[in-house]
Amino acid sequence: MKLLRWGNPGEEKPGILLNNKRYDVSALGEDYTNEFLGSGGLDRLALFLEKEGTRLPEVPALARTGIPLANPGKIVCVGLNYKDHIRETGFVGESEPILFLKAMSALNGPYDGVTIPKNSVETDWETELGIVIGKTGTNIEKPQAMDYVAGYILHNDISERAYMKKRGGTWDKGKGCNTFAPLGPYFVTKDEIPDPGNLKVWLKLNGEYMQNGTTADLIWKVPELTAYTSEFFGLFPGDIISTGSPAGSGIGQMPPRFLRPGDIIEYGIDGLGSGKQLMRAYGI
Repeated sequence: MKLLRWGNPGEEKPGILLNNKRYDVSALGEDYTNEFLGSGGLDRLALFLEKEGTRLPEVPALARTGIPLANPGKIVCVGLNYKDHIRETGFVGESEPILFLKAMSALNGPYDGVTIPKNSVETDWETELGIVIGKTGTNIEKPQAMDYVAGYILHNDISERAYMKKRGGTWDKGKGCNTFAPLGPYFVTKDEIPDPGNLKVWLKLNGEYMQNGTTADLIWKVPELTAYTSEFFGLFPGDIISTGSPAGSGIGQMPPRFLRPGDIIEYGIDGLGSGKQLMRAYGI
């Protein structure tokens, strides 16, 4: 299933994508919350669709697409998880995955636009596969890790490189700015993505391909990352693990190319849909 939410910010309603059309499932009586995921909500939704699928109202054509999950608890991001991206950033790879948290105040819809922070000089793009957790777990063993995965989501880990590398402290300074975590358009259940380790990952800047990679090049794969992350963070329904980005970010261009007001990024991953963001100057 491809779950979506639609409507004005703060007023979103649950929906579903069927045959490439958006349908309203408000009659289910539940939003796509963490509690929904953790209490068998996907099974209830499937039964509802069996009974009501032919009678669902379409979502209005011009209705905004919102964040597909109502209240993610946290986004745990994985840094430097593609060898080609390590080379282009100038960072040094580590013997274990690098983990950091993305601020929930950075959440943003798939077409809402991104605000370049005040005084930013190196705002960059990073298309990433996000793992959506479906049940609570800590110290998960790798053979059982996929049991905790509910599905996947498209994430662009917008980053301010100068804040990360030149302003002291941790990477979080350059990762959690407002609008820097666009998610969606869909939360896609894992049955629709049988091999998350073989998905095309792409991004265009003003119509020109910048990223054109594949999750086959992930250093640490979905089961490994899920198990590893659970050693340090309790994982709960609705949590997201963002798996890292392949080469093609602005920092890797010759010369580096960072985002400016008026730029448009379009990006996507096989099976997860695509997003499109207009860059805005701070204060607009």
